[in-house]
Amino acid sequence: MRLMVVKHRSGWGYETLMREVSDSIHLRRFCRIGMTDRVPDESTVRKLTRRLGAEVVHQITHELISKARREKRFRPRAARIDSTVVEADVKYPTDSGLADAGVRALAREGRKLAARIGGKRNTVRDRSRSMGRKLRALTRSIRRRSGEARTEVLKLTGETGTLLKQSIKEARKLAATARSRARRRGARVKLKAAQALEELADRCEKVTEQITKRVNGEKITDRLVSLWDPDARPIRKGKLGKPTEFGYVDQLCEITPNTKKGARGFILPPTSRIGNLAEDTLLPDTAQHLRNLDIKLKEIMVDRAFTTTATNSALENLADTVHIAGRQEPGSTRTRRRRRRYRTGMEGRVSHLKRRYGLDRSRLKGNEGHQIWDGWATLTYNTDTYTATSLG
Repeated sequence: MRLMVVKHRSGWGYETLMREVSDSIHLRRFCRIGMTDRVPDESTVRKLTRRLGAEVVHQITHELISKARREKRFRPRAARIDSTVVEADVKYPTDSGLADAGVRALAREGRKLAARIGGKRNTVRDRSRSMGRKLRALTRSIRRRSGEARTEVLKLTGETGTLLKQSIKEARKLAATARSRARRRGARVKLKAAQALEELADRCEKVTEQITKRVNGEKITDRLVSLWDPDARPIRKGKLGKPTEFGYVDQLCEITPNTKKGARGFILPPTSRIGNLAEDTLLPDTAQHLRNLDIKLKEIMVDRAFTTTATNSALENLADTVHIAGRQEPGSTRTRRRRRRYRTGMEGRVSHLKRRYGLDRSRLKGNEGHQIWDGWATLTYNTDTYTATSLG
């Protein structure tokens, strides 16, 4: 746990983390690793991070907040809630680019599985050269920026999907052969490899469906943006610099002892689900964290993206006053101004978490990995907050 706190606080990779901790007396003392003890291997830390899971990290966050209330006299008075996009660790996706990645991945995994069962190495043909010619022709067509270019781009994109379909057919045939040959010693390994190849083929088949719909001018729903992170989704938040981001929507809630300028408190475990969800959809999960901690607040501030009825219903009996910017703003002019200023500060807090604690991009794949990563980021921030001289 202490190693992961150091990782999120420093931004180091796993190998750099192990090297720096091994060479630093200060970090060894913090991580409780003796001077003569061997630092864990970086692969061990990777596996343990996944094995602990998001629920364990969230429980540690709850315990830390409860400890602050008992020993630091932390008395939460107000909360501010906002949502942000945590990008997945993927490059900008295109249908032709996904088809190219699928052809290469199927050929690579097919070679590995064929070697295990003693089959031919070219059971799944590597069509990367043919795919490369299609992509180069597609790039030349895009540069022309004419009406004819659009037609040619769609045609070439459809051809990349055709190449991918051929690889998928060969991959499924190889997986079926591997299952039939899985006998006695090594059977479990062969079955596991065959299942992994079929799962990859299923994702690639979804890419071919997207390409077919695009060529036919049909609407694509639930778009796949990565073969390796299938839970990531395209999300539009109206930003000028990044109109579309690819990842997950996280809802963050900060509880503070006051609403003064520069107020700092603890971040509750982030809530998230797959897809581009509205603020109100995630709010009941955030409210449940407050109930689990048995916290009753004076004020809760949210932005105008939250609707009045759903917000009041989700936050019922959790606060004396719920302030919704532009929708529900009770109190005097001075009180409303103070609450607006306090709510706006959540934007800075989100930016702080992204710049300093790694919340800008999840380095773990899948929705489960993303929740684990976000849990460590908020736990690291809360650890720094706990060590502050005063929380009152």
